[in-house]
Amino acid sequence: MTTRRQADGTIVVDVRGSLDAATVDAVRETLTGTLQRERPVALIVDLTFVVFMDSMGVGMLVSGFNTARETGTRFVLRNPSEFVHHQLRVTGLAEMFGLPPSSSSTQSFTP
Repeated sequence: MTTRRQADGTIVVDVRGSLDAATVDAVRETLTGTLQRERPVALIVDLTFVVFMDSMGVGMLVSGFNTARETGTRFVLRNPSEFVHHQLRVTGLAEMFGLPPSSSSTQSFTP
């Protein structure tokens, strides 16, 4: 997991591997600590390289979302894999995170 600040003040946290009982505490600590210390305008959690996520991972993302809301930070999930997106859809949380109901590339959005 790496954390970096963009020029506009947004902080990006790149998460890799699995989000499960073995890893969620460290990721939660990074997210909440960064939000409380830095209070960025936005926090992007990049999930490009997350290959597995169980209910503990989902709970950790909800915890990060809630902490961001408390600090006035926009919380963004970027590039969730189909597996991660599916986990968020079946738990009914995809919409809360601003994700489309399907990650299908054939879906179109009309402005």
